[in-house]
Amino acid sequence: MTTLISLDARTGQPTGESWPASTTADIDAAVRAAHAVAADWGASNGLARATLLRDLASALEADREGLVTCADRETALGSPRLNGELDRTTFQLRRFADMAERGEPFRTEDDPAVTGAPPVGHPAMQRQRVPLGPVAMFAASNFPFAFSVLGGDTASALAAGCPVVVKAHPGHPALSQRVHTLIQAVLARQGLPAGLIGLVQGAGIEVGVALIRHPLIAAGAFTGSTRGGLALQAEANARPRPIPFYGELGAINPVVALPGALTAQGAELATTLAGSITLGCGQFCTNPGLLVMLDHPATYTFIGQLQAALAALQPHPMLTPGIRQAFDAGVAQLLQAGADLVWQSQGQGTAPGPHLLTVGAQRFMAEAALREEVFGPSNLIVRCADVEEVLGVLMAVGGSLTVTVWGVETDTADHRALVRTAMQIAGRVLFAGVPTGVAVTRAQQHGGPWPASTAPMTTSVGDAALDRFLRPVCLQDAPAWLQARAGVPC
Repeated sequence: MTTLISLDARTGQPTGESWPASTTADIDAAVRAAHAVAADWGASNGLARATLLRDLASALEADREGLVTCADRETALGSPRLNGELDRTTFQLRRFADMAERGEPFRTEDDPAVTGAPPVGHPAMQRQRVPLGPVAMFAASNFPFAFSVLGGDTASALAAGCPVVVKAHPGHPALSQRVHTLIQAVLARQGLPAGLIGLVQGAGIEVGVALIRHPLIAAGAFTGSTRGGLALQAEANARPRPIPFYGELGAINPVVALPGALTAQGAELATTLAGSITLGCGQFCTNPGLLVMLDHPATYTFIGQLQAALAALQPHPMLTPGIRQAFDAGVAQLLQAGADLVWQSQGQGTAPGPHLLTVGAQRFMAEAALREEVFGPSNLIVRCADVEEVLGVLMAVGGSLTVTVWGVETDTADHRALVRTAMQIAGRVLFAGVPTGVAVTRAQQHGGPWPASTAPMTTSVGDAALDRFLRPVCLQDAPAWLQARAGVPC
């Protein structure tokens, strides 16, 4: 039996805690327990769902000190960052609680009967939504609270009326177990079945594959690498009955920096961008991995300012030794594909230093390897002769969670073309600031064309994340008792 070991992220040494990986029987039991409660939870009202979500948030806050200490040991993300992330997690839980209580999952569209022959005449119809059923949720490495056991995917699925089976990330097994213990205590206090929120874990791919293949799983939600997400999506599609798979994958998140913006506030923008590149040791899905610039004196001044700003920063250790190895390999691949190293810091111990590389636009568009995400504190500067080359670079990216465009305040044909192209390839387009930091709001869109996500019409952050786990159903000439339920499934 494979054993899952908790490691100290700063030393790489075991902490003394370990657990057996979930067996096929364990996975089957967790999914069947979720399936057993699916009908009742799907028929629950908004108040019941809200009560659970709010109590889960309170349970996290009550154990804040222990949870943050455990998370810091396993991730090296630091107490300030982790406390902020825990606050975001409880905010998400309570936001989806509010949505459930005010009836968002139960919205209906009434279409009263019209007498006469079709196409004008039609029976009475009511369009409502029903929960999909048990959701397989794959936790992320880089957000041990907000995209993990009780993260946004779990919160939105529960608010939609779906049970959840979480595949914990092996990078923080002790934290995952601790959070799941809190969950089970909350479920017991509310008299809810333990299977409403299940947990399975393992370091290999076998556990995740077995979970997504289980015939009683109705949907999958994933945050992680393009390679991992693509493999799981293939499994979801290859089932005898394919299921929706909502994968939020990798992105290189281009920043287009036009000379006007750099001339006006280059030093300030350099400091801001350097902080974004190194934030969380570059281990954000919205990390700005690409800087697209025109051949202009302001560009070369800015590169020097950015180098100086990066030199003042030292990232912390990466989440796992494997992620550090992948970062080093990613930088090496960029160099092999034709990029030149502008500057790098040597780093300290297990923490890598920031890397700044550069390449011409034509080379970038010709070499697919230059468009691969490097998960860590690096940035590739693409030098463009004109706006047409900038547009070509963006289209070569193909799909991204974000595109940032600095300097398009005036309405010109070039600026319209840049904005139009940015909107074609990204789920979120920024005109100020940097892409790191994804607000949980009603208008948020965290997703984008492939390879940013597997379902670009959906979002994994914000209020609309709820919609992923609800399927529309039309009720025609429904009896009065069913209409009286006002969209709550029976």
